[in-house]
Formats: sequence, structure tokens, C-alpha cells
Amino acid sequence: MNYTKPALSFAQQADLLIARGLVADRTQLIAILERVNYYRLSGYWHPFRRAADTFAPGTTMEQVWRRYAFDRQLRLLVMDAVERVEVAVLRTRMVEHHARQYGPFGYREAASFRPEFAQPDAFGIVPRDRMLDDIDRATGQSREAFVEHFRMKYTSEPALPLWMVAEIASFGTLLTFFRYLNHTESRQLATTYGLPAKVLQSWLFCLNYIRNLCAHHARLWNRELAIKPLIPHNDPRWHQPPPPDNRRVYAVLCLLRAMQQHIAPRSGWHQRLRQLLAQYPDVPSATMGFVAGWENSPLWI
Repeated sequence: MNYTKPALSFAQQADLLIARGLVADRTQLIAILERVNYYRLSGYWHPFRRAADTFAPGTTMEQVWRRYAFDRQLRLLVMDAVERVEVAVLRTRMVEHHARQYGPFGYREAASFRPEFAQPDAFGIVPRDRMLDDIDRATGQSREAFVEHFRMKYTSEPALPLWMVAEIASFGTLLTFFRYLNHTESRQLATTYGLPAKVLQSWLFCLNYIRNLCAHHARLWNRELAIKPLIPHNDPRWHQPPPPDNRRVYAVLCLLRAMQQHIAPRSGWHQRLRQLLAQYPDVPSATMGFVAGWENSPLWI
């Protein structure tokens, strides 16, 4: 089947939506469509759609816009918490422990990681080689003052020490680093946050996915997660009330709250989330996976 739909002007898009039953001032609707892509907004009006591409009676652009505005503020709040986790866990604690254990350049030695790090994966790619290539590429492209200073002063060193690498490497590169830590070290790092290593790893991979969604301004509200975090079985805080559905963003908010209790207990992040939800009582929280009585869970008190 060929795609035959023509491109529409903003005015034509507005007329189409109004013809389908969306209640809106045409001039204001055109102005909105000039700022926010029709297709991007469609994710927020989709729950209001009915058969034959019509809207439920009484659906207003104000309702759709409030969901869009809520989601934008939610992404900003989530990104704030993700940044704290990324910096504290991967760029600080993991790096500090590994550098003390193996030295500033130990990350370039296969013996500093699990054996499979130096073995080809199912696609014939050696994860260690790929990680080092990514680090060297980031180093070569960096214009950070500390990188330039190191190059000028330590001319015999072909690579940066790990604590400098931590400041220019991507989240994905640091996740690869974490994934292949020796089991003893990954357990020690996870224990710092009261977690099994496999749970912490699942959380970090989920947060990398969430981070990418937020960076590309993708919808969080009512999204089903493609990468799901594990729910701790032995932590009663996660089971009062019933545990969250790990397919929904509420599970991510819970894990961010749990990590904040270790990393930034005075940040007030959970209070800002409550305030955001109170500001938009018309935006359905159940579609994000919020459960009845979540406010009284030990995680959120």
C-alpha cells in the first residue's frame, strides 16, 4: 500500500480537527499547530478519539493542551532526577571505586572486568573494544579545558584517567562499563543503594531509555515502557500498596524516588511531583500506572 495523504497547511490541519469534532477557537488552534507538530499532539488527543477518526463529544483543545503541558513538566522533573542518579552512581561512585581498585588507566585492561567483556558478542563485536573506541572518540572530540590541559602536560599518556573519562563519556558508554564490572564490584555498588546488582542494572538501563525519551521530547504520560525496571521483591516499601506495574511510568517515578532517598534526600523532588499532579487533577494518573493510595506508600512519605 502506498502512502497518499497530502501535506496540509496549519490552517488545513486546524480545519480537519474541527471538522472531526474538536472544540477549539480556530485562530488559537492554528497558533498551537504552528508551535507544536500535529503528529506530536496526536498522542495526547488519541484517548479522545472515537470511530471514523472523530472526537468524543465535547472534547476541547484545552483538555488536549493540558495533557501536553503536564507531560512537558513531567519530563523536566524526571530529567532532574535522572541526572542526579547518573552523576552519583555512574560518574562518581562507580568511577571512584574502579579507579582505586585498578588505577586511573585500569579501565583499559581486560583483567579489570568480567572475562566476557573481551569476548565477541552474538554480532561478533567485542564489547570492550567498542567501549574503548567510544571513549577514544569522545576524547578526541572533546574541547573541555581539563582535556586540553591533560594533553599538553602529560604528552606521553595516550589516554585520559578514568575520572576524566567519566565527564565526557556518554550514559550508554558508562552503562556498558557497569554491565561488565566484576560481580563483586557490581554487588558492592548496588549495596550502597540497598539493591541487588541485577535490580540496579535494570534500573540504570531503564533510566537510559527514559533519558533518551525526555531528550527527544517524547511522551511519558500513558506510555508503555519498552525497557522495564525490575521491582524489588524483598523491599516492603514497594508492596504497600500493591507493587507498581513496571510497564508504566509510575514504576520509574518510584525507582527515582527510592534512589533520591540515598542520593539527595533533601531535594524535595517527591514534593514537586505531588505539586505537579495537584496542578493537573484532570490529567488521568491511572494511565501512568499510579495505584490507589500511592501517596501513603512508605516510598513517598
